[in-house]
Amino acid sequence: MNIPQSRLIPSKASEQFQRPRSLRASNWYIEATKYFILVFLSISFLLPFYWMISSALKNDDQVYTVPPVLFPVPARWINFAEAWNIDNFNLYVFNTIARYTIPAIVGTLISCTLVAYGFARFKWPGRDILFAICLMTMMVPFQVQMVPLFIIFKKLGWINSYNPLVVPTFFGNAYYIFMLRQFFKTIPEELSDAARIDGANEFKILWYIMLPLVKPALAVVALFTFLGTWNDYLGPLIYLNQSHLYTLSMGLASLSTNITQAGIKHLAYPYLMAVSAIITVPIIFIFFFAQRTFIEGISLTGIKG
Repeated sequence: MNIPQSRLIPSKASEQFQRPRSLRASNWYIEATKYFILVFLSISFLLPFYWMISSALKNDDQVYTVPPVLFPVPARWINFAEAWNIDNFNLYVFNTIARYTIPAIVGTLISCTLVAYGFARFKWPGRDILFAICLMTMMVPFQVQMVPLFIIFKKLGWINSYNPLVVPTFFGNAYYIFMLRQFFKTIPEELSDAARIDGANEFKILWYIMLPLVKPALAVVALFTFLGTWNDYLGPLIYLNQSHLYTLSMGLASLSTNITQAGIKHLAYPYLMAVSAIITVPIIFIFFFAQRTFIEGISLTGIKG
């Protein structure tokens, strides 16, 4: 049987029809693989949080059971209240927020905004060299600075006070200065020129024009400073030696000792996980409600160099 050769060779129309189908199939596989990786990574990031919360609801027998108990039955919700009341965590919250976090955020915002505005808007001899030196300070690790700073603050009589933790924030932070400078450089110069023609000085330009436009970047700086002070353990450990000055991180570190003194060592691990979960909740809520501003600030600070 002779088959016409035209039937053996696919036409151009059929090739054009099959090509989009193959492209759609390949795109579907790429999208499916992308979402599978994202879901897998999300689960891997959420597992430590789930383990922390589930461990906080267990008793001692369930914590050390092999294979591990994933769903504690019955759940001991009272662990949160009991663990929080073992030590003076209400005082630690006050110390962390009122005496450390809020002053540090205020100092960082004031100092970094002024310095970044000066680097971004003013042209003066040696500006770029000084900015480069400012950036080079980020390469000096804190471990190298610990001993000299401790000696300086001890001679000033600032040990067992929050001055060593708060006062340096009023002298700027190189990373935040860089972020805010990048954001200031994205704002058109014409806005400042128009304000100068109307008779506004630089402080009025900064307060009435620049700051409202850089709110996303300021929110990022405030959020980063909050996270750094809320979780800071090494700084308070160096300068604070009295228990009534402890922050939440130091109170959590000393919780195991207080549990032993209270005679309830059999619930040490669930109590530690309970307090850790309580301390983590504010960070999650703040990031959840400020994520849009946070992402916007991060993306816009790198637009212009």
